[in-house]
Amino acid sequence: MSTTRILVTGGAGFIGSHLCETLLNQGNEVISLDNYFSGRKANIAHLRDNPRFEAIRHDVTNPILLEVDQIYNFACPASPGFYQHNPVKTIKTSILGALNMLGLAKRVNARILQASTSEVYGDPKVHPQKESYWGHVNCIGVRSCYDEGKRVAETLMYDYRKQNNVDTKIIRIFNTYGDKMLPNDGRVVSNFIVQALHGNDITVYGDGSQTRSFCFVDDLVAGIIKMMNKNDFPGPVNLGNPNEFTILELAEKVIELTNSNSKIIYKTLPQDDPMQRQPDISLAKEKLNWEPEIELEEGLKRTIKYFKQELNS
Repeated sequence: MSTTRILVTGGAGFIGSHLCETLLNQGNEVISLDNYFSGRKANIAHLRDNPRFEAIRHDVTNPILLEVDQIYNFACPASPGFYQHNPVKTIKTSILGALNMLGLAKRVNARILQASTSEVYGDPKVHPQKESYWGHVNCIGVRSCYDEGKRVAETLMYDYRKQNNVDTKIIRIFNTYGDKMLPNDGRVVSNFIVQALHGNDITVYGDGSQTRSFCFVDDLVAGIIKMMNKNDFPGPVNLGNPNEFTILELAEKVIELTNSNSKIIYKTLPQDDPMQRQPDISLAKEKLNWEPEIELEEGLKRTIKYFKQELNS
């Protein structure tokens, strides 16, 4: 049986590096493609000695010629601090990156999976969010470079499938957390844990009543791989944990698990910050036989352990 040769763009990122490791453990050949803007070489350093692993420094806004069987397109900064740093570059990464990877998939007849996002739903008026919901997105806000870039990438996947018969798949990732997150990436879980471990005030935006659903990265990766290997189902499909928590509940849980003396302080809610975010994963259950298994408390304990090591190193 021949080995599957897999390309992971954004392979040194938070989710991408977990994906590379799992795919290698399954016996595949894996190529990580990353320009290291928000990805880190340290995330994939332990994979370097594996003869079935290759790391290439490359920006997906430029074409690349490779022979692969599958492409996981994860190249794009996903946290607001990073994607708002250079919004035009973020849009280019989403759109030109998708075009270049679709062109590659078309040439070598590879299956391609697009890492889309719950952000395509914007500040949703439907709760929880089903894949059939078209979303409520501001196209000229501070988050638009990411939200709209991902929406266009989905359109490109659909049109390449329809027009060029490319085997495309779309997943919509909801809030994910776990080890290998950047301490400064600006996401709520890492923010709260780092603040708590340092004994600093924990910053809650708004009154903390806005909700999120937090999926541990191991659960997510299992769903991603199931989707890639599922025939006759292009998606889109929501991947996330449907258990909903307020931001204030998350802050209190982090303080409890870190045994921190941090105080919670409140600041103004950022522009276009969604008030509710919860996936309806009935489609993932039906088509992929997938649902998350790791509860928030267990996942937070594992993530806190990682950040303690990270901050002390």
